[in-house]
Amino acid sequence: MRAHVSEGREFIPLGTDGFGRSDTRAKLRHFFEVNRYWVVVNALRALADEGAVPASRVAEAIKKYNLDPEKPNPVTV
Repeated sequence: MRAHVSEGREFIPLGTDGFGRSDTRAKLRHFFEVNRYWVVVNALRALADEGAVPASRVAEAIKKYNLDPEKPNPVTV
């Protein structure tokens, strides 16, 4: 929504789109680790836990998508 506000005008988000955490859905999905990159990493982790792919594939995806696996759990922040 911010992109549609004229320059010099203040953007004030209303409602719960970002739950006070972001002003775009993309940022919200990244924050809660449910965007396409986090989904890929979690799917690879599940496959690695089953032995279907090597665990190194998880680390490769984390690096490729520039994710921080040490960031705090978004539910507790």
